[in-house]
Amino acid sequence: MLVSLLRRFGVKLSLNDPRWGHKPEGDNKKQEGRRPGGEGPPDLDQMWRDFNARLNRLFGKNGNNGGGDNNGNGFRPDMKGASVTAGVFGVIALFIWLASGAFIVQEGQVGIVTTFGKLSHKTGAGFNWRWPAPFQAHTTVDVSRVRTAEVGYRGSVRSKNTKESLMLTDDENIIDIQFAVQYTLKDPVAWIYNNRDSNDDTLRQIAETAIREVVGKSKMDFVLYEGREQVALDANKLMQQIADRYALGVQITNVTMQSVQPPEQVQSAFDDAVKAGQDRARAKSEGEAYANDIIPRSRGAAIRLTQDAEAYRSQVVESATGNASRFSQVVAEYQKAPGVTRDRMYLETMQQIFSSASKVMVDAKAGNSMLYLPLDKLIAQTAANDAAIGAKSGPVQAAPAATPAPQEIMTTETARQRDSRATGRERESR
Repeated sequence: MLVSLLRRFGVKLSLNDPRWGHKPEGDNKKQEGRRPGGEGPPDLDQMWRDFNARLNRLFGKNGNNGGGDNNGNGFRPDMKGASVTAGVFGVIALFIWLASGAFIVQEGQVGIVTTFGKLSHKTGAGFNWRWPAPFQAHTTVDVSRVRTAEVGYRGSVRSKNTKESLMLTDDENIIDIQFAVQYTLKDPVAWIYNNRDSNDDTLRQIAETAIREVVGKSKMDFVLYEGREQVALDANKLMQQIADRYALGVQITNVTMQSVQPPEQVQSAFDDAVKAGQDRARAKSEGEAYANDIIPRSRGAAIRLTQDAEAYRSQVVESATGNASRFSQVVAEYQKAPGVTRDRMYLETMQQIFSSASKVMVDAKAGNSMLYLPLDKLIAQTAANDAAIGAKSGPVQAAPAATPAPQEIMTTETARQRDSRATGRERESR
């Protein structure tokens, strides 16, 4: 080791160098470190004297008197050479001791240096140095890693810890909750000095306390169904408050509900209750769907009937108003020219009557006794007129079919006589 150190400092060594007490090869004298004759095991006394002589020559001292008895009768080390050797080894040991204070901090970590157990300073990522033990020591803390504390289970949800998972709700029901808390370190010094344990036991106890308080203020159905996210948020806030009160130097990032269910002893009964609740919800949904289907239809039909009635009322009112206005206008014109107005009204009335009646006018004075009456066409035309009138008036109840009345055949003379009789009755009434 000493030879390698000397070579590192640039000292060239050669076993054949006369300064080291060696002689060139081929010398018939005894070899160093061996007994006369070159046979047998090496002489330890001679090796020690040769080593001291080399050290004395290296540091400029005379090595003639430092070797002890040249006869080699006893092991008598040179004290001066021993002190030089101890000094070299002391320098090497000092260098190694100082080098032991160097340490490397990885990216995302923080180094905490203490002097006699008291906080000295923090170091960042990279190469750092501190005073070696026992003066100073260092601890590396990972602040970038997301840590996880599991409550109610360990590793898998199947490996339950019922002592942590069983909780009591506000309605005095027992519930089994398994959840995980994820957190990071925002103050590594507080985490090292204020945390009782280096693992997650302290934070796990905080999480268990917070979740028990939140669940104890909630109903069982709320925790099992619609309130899972709300319970997780409330527990997150409460955990952060407790951790800040204890000055743990952690930041709660997320609370994940792994499993929320009733105890295994009442699981079957609870499943039946859940199925009954699902059936009730399904029946309620079906009823709401039927109501949403029938109610709009009924409202639409009611609105349609109301609008039809309003339209009929408007039609009747407007028709009556128009007839009254027309009658007033006819009266005014009749007072101006009674005869002309009477004849015009008569003609309009007869035109309206004959246009909607199937009558055939026959001139009896022509003397033609052969009359051709297309009764089949007349009956078909009458049926078509009746169907058109029924379509305009809307659907009506079916009436028993009646045989069509025979077509009335009126001669011209008969029509004139009837008209003259009607005119005479009208005059007499006036």
